[in-house]
Amino acid sequence: MSFKLGLTGSIGMGKSATAQIFADLGCSVWDADAAVHRIYGKGGAAVAPMAAAFPDAIEDNAVSREALKRLIVADETVLKEIESIVHPLVGADRARFIAETDAEVLVFDIPLLFETGGDREMDATVTVFTNAETQKHRVMARGTMSEAQFEAIRAKQMPIAEKRARADYEIETDTLDHARTQVQEVLSDIRARMAAKKGA
Repeated sequence: MSFKLGLTGSIGMGKSATAQIFADLGCSVWDADAAVHRIYGKGGAAVAPMAAAFPDAIEDNAVSREALKRLIVADETVLKEIESIVHPLVGADRARFIAETDAEVLVFDIPLLFETGGDREMDATVTVFTNAETQKHRVMARGTMSEAQFEAIRAKQMPIAEKRARADYEIETDTLDHARTQVQEVLSDIRARMAAKKGA
């Protein structure tokens, strides 16, 4: 039986880099954002139901995120309908991942883990964090959004202090080496818990 670890953090906190460390150390990683890309991609599972609900959002047999953004800006109630289509499909993608992998530890990289109640499906949770200055610097260095867009996203996300308080483990991503050491400590603890459970 695999151990399910939910991995979360806010934008620019180093979540993707930390997920990669878990993968490097032998864990199987499921990425919620990548799952959305799969179901939105050409011929993906979301294309037909989205085409029925929002024909304007389909371009070249794929769901256009830009078109969806425009629809949401025009009418905020559209978001709920999009979520009602996407969430079950993402859930099915996650279930398929669980069924098809036999790794000892499964890591679920989910940005909105606590916000969506996904933590209830996990055996434990880990929050990655860094200070606000480093967070902002990382996001701005990507060159993909304005400062105003970054602040808007950060304002919508659960405060990192709350995510840290709710998590079973924390990983500070000030340096990659420090993050790797903490990931190793988390995995050692999880394996000890699994061994104790087997022995019980």
